[in-house]
Amino acid sequence: MKAKSESLQHEWVVYILSCSDGSFYTGITNNIEKRLFDHNRGMASKYTRSRRPVVLLTTSVAMDKGEALSLEIKIKKMPKAEKVACLKKSGMENKKSS
Repeated sequence: MKAKSESLQHEWVVYILSCSDGSFYTGITNNIEKRLFDHNRGMASKYTRSRRPVVLLTTSVAMDKGEALSLEIKIKKMPKAEKVACLKKSGMENKKSS
């Protein structure tokens, strides 16, 4: 049987949201449904609080928390045009959350 910490080790994802003002928000979570709900309630991030509603554009594959933090930093350093190009390349630029 796996220890609880071992089973959660690879359950983090990086996500990108589209905000109502056209900006993007990037974050990490181990529960995307709850995090998206919290963003749209204005309870998850100071940045998205005044830019609601937000729409989930994409999520990464599952990874451990350290990997997710590293990827989040890398994405946040990218210019918006580069993020859009990556989303288009992956076919995810128009993905809507359900």
